[in-house]
Amino acid sequence: MLRKSDILSTIRMLQEENLDVRTVTMGINLVECAGRNMKATAAAVEKKIKLKAGNLVRICDELSTQYGLPVVNKRLAISPASLLLEGHGHNDAVLLARAMDKATTEVKVDLIGGFTALVQKGMTPGEKLLIESLPAVLSQTARVCASVNVATTKAGMNVDAIKLMGQTILRIAHATKNKKGFGAAKLVVFANIPEDNPFMAGAFLGTGEPECVINVGVSGPGVVKRSIDRLVKLRPGCTLDEIAEEAKQTAFRVTRTGELIGREVAERLGVQFGVVDLSLAPTPRVGDSVGEIYMAMGISKLGAPGTTAAVALLNDAVKKGGAFASSSVGGMSGAFIPVMEDHALARAVANGTLTMEKLEAMTAVCSVGLDMILLPGNTSAETICGIIMDEAAIGMINRKTTGVRIIPVPGKKVGEKVDFGGLFGSGTITNVNCPDGSEDFVNRGGHIPAPIQSLGN
Repeated sequence: MLRKSDILSTIRMLQEENLDVRTVTMGINLVECAGRNMKATAAAVEKKIKLKAGNLVRICDELSTQYGLPVVNKRLAISPASLLLEGHGHNDAVLLARAMDKATTEVKVDLIGGFTALVQKGMTPGEKLLIESLPAVLSQTARVCASVNVATTKAGMNVDAIKLMGQTILRIAHATKNKKGFGAAKLVVFANIPEDNPFMAGAFLGTGEPECVINVGVSGPGVVKRSIDRLVKLRPGCTLDEIAEEAKQTAFRVTRTGELIGREVAERLGVQFGVVDLSLAPTPRVGDSVGEIYMAMGISKLGAPGTTAAVALLNDAVKKGGAFASSSVGGMSGAFIPVMEDHALARAVANGTLTMEKLEAMTAVCSVGLDMILLPGNTSAETICGIIMDEAAIGMINRKTTGVRIIPVPGKKVGEKVDFGGLFGSGTITNVNCPDGSEDFVNRGGHIPAPIQSLGN
């Protein structure tokens, strides 16, 4: 039973530490809108989004005022759009995306996810169409986000789909070159995609989910950082297990707060509550950084030996605290490492202490993957495919979610700066140490089989 007095006490205690509800995301099932006439389908999609989400922003704002806790983003997630595209063509895909974008704008929601294809085992015509339409869709819409799942632990890895994604990401960057390739920042390529994730760009409404559902994402990297700062100040010789315990207890309190907001939004809208996702998702603000947490633990230079262990410690502590606080924890619930959105991580990349290779190692124990990383505009499709395959392999073998959100910036080179503004942040263009040499391997295509489960060592 959630006690509001306890949660309000927590809010008062943490009100100066950048605690917020990062997103309230409404999932909407749009499968009933599918039809042979895309104009009718798009109209039905637009109508249902307005019907279900028309009061979402107002209710979130009312609760934010009531509890003094900012709800930063209001978002939507729909059934995989590829289901609505079977039997249709390129222009139909763009028409559908524009309808999604228009409806989202009219209900004043920030972003909509679910322009999604699940191709880990093979591609239907609708899924292939969705992928091939992404350059037009992400360059012609403002709020639509996309995701493609290319691998799972049970199905293996679809290398043919990854080859298509490598080419598509370059085409998206070129289509949005006037915005420094920003379109690629609205696309994530996943392994083991979660079906109840409230965070963009990977949110969608998976099979088995309710007709309409509210999922909430709470983020408190500043809260965790300050709690560790206080512990270290009080006991300078504190051990890592004591730091883990402090992070766990803080995650517990934050999760309770997020669940209150999520359940009240769902109740007022008359829809089902889904999950609370406690993911430490940073913003570019100083004091709201996951990288600063690792520094508070004792990693003075991000990327130094021990950084991966620090990520593992934090990720595990967050999951333990969240799981104890609520029976409805879901999504990814852990530590994100989106380079552009975290000023400490971005600075470490600019200084050269945090490389692509070290980031890849960190993704083996974090909650997402290679996230918001800038690459030179002349990066080859094969290099991008190799990066995706490596991340998918980590997720597939380790039975965890991994994702790749990389942005090749047209006309830019290693070391140059790029600023997208807002929550998307800024960063320095980096590169892999060995960008060439995997072309033959990537171009073989085919399918990497699912890993054996009985000999896990």
